[in-house]
Amino acid sequence: MRFAGKTVVITGAASGIGKATCLLFASEGATVIAGDIDATGGEELAATSNGKIFFKRTDVCNTADIKALMDFAAEKTGGIDVVFNNAGAGGDKAPIEEIDPEGWDRTMNLLLRSVAMGVRYAVPHMIGREGAAIVNTASVAGLGAGYSPTAYAVAKCGVIHLTKVGATDLAKHNIRMNAICPGFIQTNIFASSMEVPEEKREEANKIIFEIANHTQPVKRGGRPDDIANMVAFLASKEAGFITGAHFVVDGGITTGQPHSWNPEAPGLFDALQAYVDAPQG
Repeated sequence: MRFAGKTVVITGAASGIGKATCLLFASEGATVIAGDIDATGGEELAATSNGKIFFKRTDVCNTADIKALMDFAAEKTGGIDVVFNNAGAGGDKAPIEEIDPEGWDRTMNLLLRSVAMGVRYAVPHMIGREGAAIVNTASVAGLGAGYSPTAYAVAKCGVIHLTKVGATDLAKHNIRMNAICPGFIQTNIFASSMEVPEEKREEANKIIFEIANHTQPVKRGGRPDDIANMVAFLASKEAGFITGAHFVVDGGITTGQPHSWNPEAPGLFDALQAYVDAPQG
């Protein structure tokens, strides 16, 4: 097993990508320390893990909670080998000309500062651990416009750059750091960010997931396991020569215009071509 004897800390662990990653690392021998604001979901995850996953309630907008999570992991197991800074949500939806300072700061705290502080408080417990690695959840939204609200996109772009420059800081400690840019992954984040009422959440997710099946060249929506598998690779010794990089796991959604891979989508010059081909009269 790739992670036997390793301690792995994961935030946003109670559902979606975080939960899938917890289960994968635990299945490969790691002791997993799971942090999430959702105490019910986190405790259920730990209770069904045969003692491989330990939960600590963590609000990543509270720096003291992040430090407490990392300290808890180190006290319980003697140190930290892998950190997956994954917690997040949709953030403020307002466009740049309307967003208020509080909404902007709240989004940056949740999506960017939390990652920086996750690194800050984990690293003292990672120094000297062979193969130590950090993986951060960014997003395709950090690569260009049109995938999310502005504040979310800016924060995720920040995660990508933090990962690159932070990796240079950590090189002296032999700690690698990389980021993942997920595309359209079938989780609750979309319904939550759209503030779908709980009684409509299940049906809304079905609609969202069906949309995901036709949004990118790979003809299915992304699954939490798709991201979990990349996290495990980047944390493994097989990725030992990779640091400061970001990896796009998006089914090809960022490869180009829809008409480049979907024959039913209108091409950029289809209307012009139709005009040229039309009989003169």
